[in-house]
Amino acid sequence: MNTATQTVNLLLVDDHAMFREGLARLLEKERDLTVVGQCSSSSEALAALKKSGATMVLLDVDLGGERALDFVLEARKTGFEGQVLVLTGGVSGQEAIQLVQSGVGGILHKHHSGEVLRDAIRKVAAGEVFLENEYLGSLFRTIDRTKGQKPVLTDRERQLLRFLFQGLTNKEIATRLDISEGAV
Repeated sequence: MNTATQTVNLLLVDDHAMFREGLARLLEKERDLTVVGQCSSSSEALAALKKSGATMVLLDVDLGGERALDFVLEARKTGFEGQVLVLTGGVSGQEAIQLVQSGVGGILHKHHSGEVLRDAIRKVAAGEVFLENEYLGSLFRTIDRTKGQKPVLTDRERQLLRFLFQGLTNKEIATRLDISEGAV
């Protein structure tokens, strides 16, 4: 998706009205980002997905008695193919793994600036991954358990993976590592 020419239609899902409203005001200033709906619960959001034309959901991980993972799994069952960016005060490593496995495009902590949020939205909308660094260890430990052996990565490979999880493009990574884009 070329976010420079296409609008990202956002559905905001958070059980705190003040946060949702503030987020909507922050995002409405951007030409390429349109808030098409606001919901306080998973059931409300699932109904709104069909009507809103949302291409991305900004999803709070804790919706009172509901969890983001339940929403994501149900949204996929109903055919939603858009992106999901989870906004959170923090999640456990296990929950982060489950969210990634369910197909979310990113996990972003709420303490970041609006600029970081807008950047994360655009990256996830473009099909890139945006993941807080603290969840990388949990993901690698999961790989260890499922494969039965610990992956052996060079320092360069670990550095490259960090850049990928930060959502950098191959070209940006190549520039930072001073290698060709093909080598990335």
